[in-house]
Amino acid sequence: MTGFPASTAGVRYLTEGGQETEIMYKHGHELAEFALFPLLDSPAAVADLTDMYTRYLQVAAQHGFVPLMGGLDYRASPDWAGKLGISPEGLAEYQHRSIAFLRDVARPFQDSIPSVLYVGVLGPRGDAYGEDREITAAEAEDYHGVQLETLHDAGVDLVSALTFNNVPEAVGVARAAARVGLPISVSFMVDTSGRILTGPTLREAVEAVDAEAGTSRPDFYGINCSHPTEFAPALTPGAWLERVRMLRPNASTTDKQSLCTIGHLESGDPEELGGQLADLVRQNPHVDVVGGCCGTWVDHLEAAAARIGARQPRPATRSS
Repeated sequence: MTGFPASTAGVRYLTEGGQETEIMYKHGHELAEFALFPLLDSPAAVADLTDMYTRYLQVAAQHGFVPLMGGLDYRASPDWAGKLGISPEGLAEYQHRSIAFLRDVARPFQDSIPSVLYVGVLGPRGDAYGEDREITAAEAEDYHGVQLETLHDAGVDLVSALTFNNVPEAVGVARAAARVGLPISVSFMVDTSGRILTGPTLREAVEAVDAEAGTSRPDFYGINCSHPTEFAPALTPGAWLERVRMLRPNASTTDKQSLCTIGHLESGDPEELGGQLADLVRQNPHVDVVGGCCGTWVDHLEAAAARIGARQPRPATRSS
């Protein structure tokens, strides 16, 4: 499989928002270990997820964005599946069902959206909000390779590694993706000091992963699970910044870990967030992938897409 398309004038991509916080706090579904994919066994949850993704696709269609559809499989890796009592065979089945669900939801939009790309989502092996300094690049390559091999079999167009917080794990997941032949983006969380949790600045993290991964370096980088007021100061000038193409902010400046356990939706101000995202895209024209993370939902996506402006996506190969 070839790499993810290079930035092209007139093409913008839209990811989903914060599905976990929306499904929990707006629809009342519990997420054991913060895992979405087991909800595929609940008809009521599938109906709510279908509605959520349909509204997201409607925003993409209205404003001419290419949807990057993913999001059910953030916790679909061996350690987290083990905590849920799911066997390796059962986990692989859930992964295939997750991608098949996305294809089914997108099918009615074949005439209104000329290109839909499907994304496998990976989370870190440990707690995204903890300082997992122990994992090595080799361990990460071996661990994440299990999920990546199944995603390759499922025929995804891109892998999105989200909420990563250390360099060795990012290097390992990039190497694993290259080994199985999948394009990959790696997104870091950034705090108010412009650093990822384990210490490096965003710039240092991107440059270190590129240097250590070499020819296996990620196709591009992103920032997620951080509010624009936190990560904007980290976008310092330099060649490294051109490697950051994706912004998926939280809706609120509330502490990141609290957003997943607070018991209600911290949705902030969708219009304000949409304006902040649009400003960042104007200031950084290489950013062509936008979406949301914790606390965001279709209102935030609509506000951002409307401000960034309608674009006409070029035709691209649709996964079947």
